[in-house]
Amino acid sequence: MSRHPFLFQMDLQYFNGEKTEKATPHKKQESRKKGQVSKSADLAPAVTITSVFFLLMVAGPWMLELCLHIVRETLNHYLNWEIAYGNLQAITMQIVSDAALIIAMVFAVCYLVVVTVTYMQVGVLFSTDPIMMKLEKLNPIEGFKKIFSMRSLVELLKSVLKITAGMIVVSMILWGIKDQIPLLYFYSLEGLLQFAGDRVVSLGISVGVLLTILAIMDYMYQRYDYEKNLRMSKQDIKDEHKKMEGDPLIKSKIKERQRQMAMRRMMQEIPNADVIITNPTHFAVAIKYDSTQMVAPTVIAKGQDFLALKIREIAKKNRIVTMENKPLARALYHQVEIGQQIPEDLFKAVAEVLAYVYKIQGKTKR
Repeated sequence: MSRHPFLFQMDLQYFNGEKTEKATPHKKQESRKKGQVSKSADLAPAVTITSVFFLLMVAGPWMLELCLHIVRETLNHYLNWEIAYGNLQAITMQIVSDAALIIAMVFAVCYLVVVTVTYMQVGVLFSTDPIMMKLEKLNPIEGFKKIFSMRSLVELLKSVLKITAGMIVVSMILWGIKDQIPLLYFYSLEGLLQFAGDRVVSLGISVGVLLTILAIMDYMYQRYDYEKNLRMSKQDIKDEHKKMEGDPLIKSKIKERQRQMAMRRMMQEIPNADVIITNPTHFAVAIKYDSTQMVAPTVIAKGQDFLALKIREIAKKNRIVTMENKPLARALYHQVEIGQQIPEDLFKAVAEVLAYVYKIQGKTKR
């Protein structure tokens, strides 16, 4: 019969700090405030390249026609104009306005793509922490560690993969048109431009799609690496919970102190009571009534077992009348909190007790 070498099994994670637990929402939020998010720096440029070449594929003929229009206008009209400041200004404004349409369209696509892709990755985030000057950034030892870290190796492999894949795609496209290249000599200028434009757009879209696929894979890796770096040990989670909710030991001490203060205040009020209604040993409830200040009799102290004994002792010391009424004492203890007035269903019974107390003390009802 084999015996386990240890009598009890313990979770060694509490001792070695192994980080195997997922990060808590609080830690993720703190990391986000510092600008630390899962993001691929390659995704936005890759999608931008693809989008621009798709734009050229769709709007390319219109852009080409606009460029040819500028050239035709320059050769057919502008060269015949008299050289004067006003004419030069008009020519410049016309050419710039026509060219600005093309540039504005390309820039608009780039801007929208970058903003959209970045928002999809990190949402709305403003943080100055990454650009703040920190002394540890100047530490050469930490710099060497970053150079020879696993992240640097991954970035190197990514670069090699992108270059290799790009060269393969370019080679495949050029190999596909190798038979057409000798025939370009017989193409007209327009046909040559059309051929070159189609090949460039095809090449750009192919490379862009390839880079986008690689960027998506990189984003998945960055997300995995981000989650891995944020992992916490069970002790980290416990410490965070203490920090957020407060140390349970300190909270219990505060509550105990509050209970003691409330108890002292309650005991100080007992000498002001008109009567103590008892069980007689299990419950004790102190009642006070002042018609000038109260609408109904009020419970100013109550207790059970040992506390009930203390209430009776203080009452005896201060010559407070003690009345035994088991049902009434039990009902008052369970239904009425300290500082609350007597409810209507118990008011008659309490009034009778107070009337009897006033009678034996020779007092009139206050």
